[in-house]
Amino acid sequence: MDRISAIRNVEDALRAFEDGDADLADTERRVAAVIRTYATEFDGDDDVFRAVGEEPVDGMIVVAPSAPAARERVLALSGSDRLEDTTNVITDPVPEFDVERV
Repeated sequence: MDRISAIRNVEDALRAFEDGDADLADTERRVAAVIRTYATEFDGDDDVFRAVGEEPVDGMIVVAPSAPAARERVLALSGSDRLEDTTNVITDPVPEFDVERV
């Protein structure tokens, strides 16, 4: 699914919600399904990776040019890339995880 198709499908879901043909839960499911399909069929220069391991990163899916870049993106998005605060005290341990292509 390309980006334009994904946007149109999301618009269709929102329109159904606005018209009273779908409730919020249905709309959320439809939008999530569109995004999931878009991500798994992503056709760009980069690849799609899933983090597998400890919370809070387990299951996160990102687009990146390589596995190491995907790992960095997962850490940045989870906030786990901030190991020290201003007093040099470790605040959050880095979760253990691997990344795999989706």
